[in-house]
Formats: sequence, structure tokens, C-alpha cells
Amino acid sequence: MEYKDYYKSLGVDKNATPEQIKKAYRKLARQHHPDVNPNDKGAEQKFKEINEANEVLSDPEKRKKYDQFGADWQRYQQQPGGGAGRSGQPGGGFDWSQYTQGQGGGFGSGFGEGEDFSDFFGSLFGNMGGGGRTSRPGAGQDYQAELELSLEEAYQGGPRTITVNGKNLRLTIAPGVADGQTIRLRDQGGPGRNGGPNGALLITFRIRPDARYVRTGDDLTQDVPVSIYKALLGGEQTVETLSGPVKIKLKPETANGTRLRLRGKGFPVYKKEGQFGDLYLRLNLALPQNLTDQEKGLFEQLAALRPDA
Repeated sequence: MEYKDYYKSLGVDKNATPEQIKKAYRKLARQHHPDVNPNDKGAEQKFKEINEANEVLSDPEKRKKYDQFGADWQRYQQQPGGGAGRSGQPGGGFDWSQYTQGQGGGFGSGFGEGEDFSDFFGSLFGNMGGGGRTSRPGAGQDYQAELELSLEEAYQGGPRTITVNGKNLRLTIAPGVADGQTIRLRDQGGPGRNGGPNGALLITFRIRPDARYVRTGDDLTQDVPVSIYKALLGGEQTVETLSGPVKIKLKPETANGTRLRLRGKGFPVYKKEGQFGDLYLRLNLALPQNLTDQEKGLFEQLAALRPDA
């Protein structure tokens, strides 16, 4: 059975104060919590390891027993073969029964019902005084919420206030968030149990559809109506973008459905300051309506010049 260095598990010195142990545990518990590392068996095992270490080192009596046991464990390993001696006890006859609780002195006597402690822990503390569950620290429940934004609000980012369980939370949204994207706010969930870390608040963004733009990643597509006269003769066209109006130049005889690309006029790249996607313009010819007799006559003259058109 392997000796477990609980101080090493929490990354603290053997002379660490209770506050230092508590701080180290909370930091590691957040880092390796299964909710933060889904389907990660290594993180799950590490989470169990630091919980076990905290269970011992945060309790003065258990810590005292563990510190005393650690020195005797070295004596146990130094015995020939590191195992049972003639007396049938580990360590060549060394009496380990003084370290167990109410289990008849048996080595490896088990631990509290429902607890996920190691054999080493069970050997050292027995069943924690009669088979009941211990008051292990545990992370609080994660809360979930949704926040609806317009496309422009997602483009701009900035401060917002959200109410969760009757509590108003102010957060700053980074420009460029996507529909369905979820961010995690530490310590804003349910309270931890027995000194464990608070849960997290998971906020999922919902971006309302926009009548002007279609978003694809960080790029935007926009339909721009163009008069037939400007399409035939060329000229300037003003286009409204999320960053303000932009003037574009149309070449003479621009075809219907022509696509133009405006670099850097798309959506901001999330958490990459100064980087933007592109804006694609799709030019659609707008035919004149309610022609006057004079206008009809002019179009008839044009048609006569191109009888095969």
C-alpha cells in the first residue's frame, strides 16, 4: 500500500497554517473540479486526492495523527521486505493498531460508508468512528442562466447586469460573443459545503436574429440594394455597417448579385483586441417603380438600340 503525502497533494509545506491549507485546497478544487474537466479521468482522480488530503489536514486531530503516522511509516518501509513480520503485522511486528479507530486494530480496516477515500486513508482512520459519513468539504452547486443580446450588443460588449437567485450580478461582456456561447463565473454559484469552494455561474448567451446581417463565425453578410442606374454607370454607394457608414465605389456595369468584401468590417474576434472578421456585401439591383411616361419612352429607346438584348 502506497504512503500518501497529503502535504504534497495540496502543494503546501508541513508547517502550513490552516488558512494556507484552506487556500491551497480551494484553488486546486476549482482547477480540478469535474464540472470544469468533463470526461477527464485524470482530473477526477486528482479532485478525489485533494479532497482526501484536505479531509485530513484541515482537521487538527487527523492532522496530528497523520503527522505521527508519517514518521512510523518510514520505519515500516525500512523493515525487511517492507511487509509483515513473524507477528503477522506489517513492518516486522510493529504495532499499527494504535492508529486505527474502533476496528480492532486491523490494518486496512475500511472507511466511512459512501466515502471515496483511499485504502491508505481507511487504514489510518478506520471508518471514521462507526460507519457514518464524514463532513468532507464539497464544492457548491453550479447555477445556470441565459442572457439575451441583440447583434449590436454582442458586437459592442460592455457591462450588463443579470439577476440570479435574487442576486444582481454585474459583468463585463467581451465584444464578439457568439450565440450559444457559455462563460463560467467562479464562486457565483451555490455555497460550498464544509469549507469547500462555491459553485460557478454558467451564463449562456442567446443572440437575437438581425434583419440586416447574417453572421457566420466572425464574418457578416449584408444585402445592399443598388439602383439600376448606378449599377450601369458606376458611382459611389453608402453602406451602413456596425462600425458606421462606409462609402464604396461601384464599377460601371456591375452585375446583379455581385459580392464585395470589406476587410475588418465584420464581427470582433472574441477576446482578441483589434481583430475583426470581414463584411461581405451582396449587391442586388433595385428596379425603378412607378415609371413616368417620359421614363418609359427613354427605356423604349434603349431597348430599340439593343433589339437582341
